[in-house]
Amino acid sequence: MLSRRTFILSASAAVLAGCNTTANQPVPAHNPAFAPTAPATRRIAPEYLQMYRAMPEEKFPIPAANLQKIDPVYYRQMVDYASAEPTGTIIVDTPNRFLYLTMENGKAMRYGVGIGRAGFGWGGSARIAYKRQWPTWTPPKEMIARQPETAQWANGMPPGLENPLGARALYIFEGNKDTLYRVHGTNEEWSIGKAVSSGCVRLLQQDIIDLYNRVPNNTRIVVYQEAQAYG
Repeated sequence: MLSRRTFILSASAAVLAGCNTTANQPVPAHNPAFAPTAPATRRIAPEYLQMYRAMPEEKFPIPAANLQKIDPVYYRQMVDYASAEPTGTIIVDTPNRFLYLTMENGKAMRYGVGIGRAGFGWGGSARIAYKRQWPTWTPPKEMIARQPETAQWANGMPPGLENPLGARALYIFEGNKDTLYRVHGTNEEWSIGKAVSSGCVRLLQQDIIDLYNRVPNNTRIVVYQEAQAYG
């Protein structure tokens, strides 16, 4: 675990964050002669298709996740997990792109995540001060200066599928101070297992809803920036 001082220092850089994907990939010109071969469709077990089903009952209906875009290791699953942290702790394993919710008897629910790119990393221990369903997203002023197109949301972007925070958000505080980091949902399946966002921890919409329903306010959260050894 990183020190409290390290966490505070890194949290101060969170004003550069904003929880959105900041890098746009260039689209190459289409040339039929060099068109890539379509990848083979992978068989996906029925339990995962149900787990990541469409959710029309939500305020903003959520489509089924395209699991073909995600390495199966990042599908939500119960795993063996020995930790010194108490039951009910959220642990983010940044190097391996996993989020664990510790449970009794050496178990944990494991979720695949996307995490902040180099330069936006952070680590330490804090708490989930509060949670929001379909939250409003407000870009920090530093992000607006860096990405002027976000200025239209200076007073807040309404909730919805296009909102960078997704269907749910968990707000991370160090003591009574907002770190500006969030654990939140995303529609961008391709980003799970990668370091792409501006600092926040992103889960598939179905996974953030599952996590949201499992954890109360003031849940302890620990974020590791270096690989940890677990028995």
